Amino acid sequence: MTTEPPVAPTPATWDPQQYLRHSGHRTRPFLDLLARIPDLPAERDGAARPIRIADLGCGAGNVTALLADRWPTARITGFDNSPDMLATAERDHAGPTRGGGHLDFRPGDAQEWTPAPASYDLIVSNALLHWVPDHAASFDRWIDGLTPGGTFAFQAPGNFAAPSHTLLVELLTSPRWHERLAGARERAAVLEPADYLNRLLDLGCTADVWETTYAQLLPGEDPVLDWLKGTTLRPVLTELADDDDAREEFLDEYRELLRTAYPTGPHGTVYPFRRLFAVARKAAPTG
Repeated sequence: MTTEPPVAPTPATWDPQQYLRHSGHRTRPFLDLLARIPDLPAERDGAARPIRIADLGCGAGNVTALLADRWPTARITGFDNSPDMLATAERDHAGPTRGGGHLDFRPGDAQEWTPAPASYDLIVSNALLHWVPDHAASFDRWIDGLTPGGTFAFQAPGNFAAPSHTLLVELLTSPRWHERLAGARERAAVLEPADYLNRLLDLGCTADVWETTYAQLLPGEDPVLDWLKGTTLRPVLTELADDDDAREEFLDEYRELLRTAYPTGPHGTVYPFRRLFAVARKAAPTG
């Protein structure tokens, strides 16, 4: 008996403008995460050294800039593996901050990224980890790269059981598309909150883990499809980028499924979205 080799996932290309079309709803979970991050070691200790922050999966840099609002003297670096996203972040947000800090952006892939050569007071990640297979295996090296008493914090979508995602899986595995779009099927996922909590506690951190489902009210025609074009659909749109007819055929099929699952109401279209959050503080020396 022989088996076919697994199909390599499609490296998605990203469209910063499409992603930012729903920036208000996409930013809100990061603001909720930011509000739960405690003071950083340099703040608590009154140290003269600058605060150092890494933002993994910085995207277009719009949420990275919010870190500079909270820590205006910090040296903040955003890392992303999308050249298009980095170019937008560099253009719109790089440079000195109002408090004398600095924002910069560099290429980096979360699967391989290591916080070196210096340590960070905060490593934060917003809406990235669901794209990274076995991401929890990297927690130990990221936490190793924190200063004592530093914080690792992340927010990730946990909406994979929602109709928007289950219908997409059904469509991708249908007879019409299962061969053509095999590389566009989602490979990564997230853990349950209790699993994240236990992993972070096992690494010696104190941790706060929770989840929230946002009842997002989206305006306009087919807004759930428009939302997904900025994120979940990126591998599909990348795979079909050179075939306009196939791309429109796929989007038409998916659009009809989404219209049934998320009907437009008198105030717009409600798109419930579950998010997972974690804030973990590395132990500091005692005595």
